[in-house]
Amino acid sequence: MNFNNPLNGMVRRSILFLLIVAVIKIAATTPLQGQPYMRIVSLAPSFTKSIDHLGAWDHLVGRTSFCDTNDSKEVEVVASAVKANIEKIISLKPDVVLASGLTHPKDIELLRKVGIKVEVIYSPKSFQEVCDQFIQMGEWTGKSEKALAIVNECRQTVEETTLENASRPSKKVFFQVGANPIFSVVPNTYMDDFITLLGAKNIAAQLTGGTVTREFVIANNPDYIFIATMGIVGEEEVQTWKKYTSLTATRKGHIHIIDADKACQPIPSYFVETLQEMNRLMWGDGK
Repeated sequence: MNFNNPLNGMVRRSILFLLIVAVIKIAATTPLQGQPYMRIVSLAPSFTKSIDHLGAWDHLVGRTSFCDTNDSKEVEVVASAVKANIEKIISLKPDVVLASGLTHPKDIELLRKVGIKVEVIYSPKSFQEVCDQFIQMGEWTGKSEKALAIVNECRQTVEETTLENASRPSKKVFFQVGANPIFSVVPNTYMDDFITLLGAKNIAAQLTGGTVTREFVIANNPDYIFIATMGIVGEEEVQTWKKYTSLTATRKGHIHIIDADKACQPIPSYFVETLQEMNRLMWGDGK
């Protein structure tokens, strides 16, 4: 290629000009610090659901194909679970893109290079972090008051549930969130709080990775098995565990399916609903 060709220089200048224009347009529509984001692209179902819970659906301009929809406004699909359509996102001129730990780092880098603000939200490690992230979402959408009201109500319910279980005998729990391979809830995750806040003991408490074998579960003999998997897989797992009659959970009929859509989305109200359901199944008095 002849780099001295005037046409090549013109092409490079044209591309540079287009990038500059894109950055200027994005900068011109970016809110001032402290103001809510009015054009949000969400790259995780839980972010989209949180925004909906806050009554800020009209702030959404982009979502993943796995996100729920809302009849009040159609929102463009701009990504799958892990792959984002960068060109489409740029064309929507968002104030912010909410990325998760699953979002590819190169996608984040590309968006930031053209001047789009990206907030990366990682999976919370506790119920406290679930609440903190929801409050942050409230600030970003101009719904701080509503976010705080929801969080305060959820915290109160969790505190009451924790106190109820403080004097109860500790039960061993296996919380399964995957079937092939078998995957367990482990410490340092918000889902571990479902177990500990009920005064129970996670049989995977000493593990750092979540993959376990059936032999591991049998050896630790849980009093309860909770399964959060989608569709027919959950039912199949229940039937499989019932074959292991040496398990206390099997003998006492303590194998239960939990709504994965709620248990696996870190949203305060969903956390409380899951905790109460587990409380009811374990102790019979979940509120």
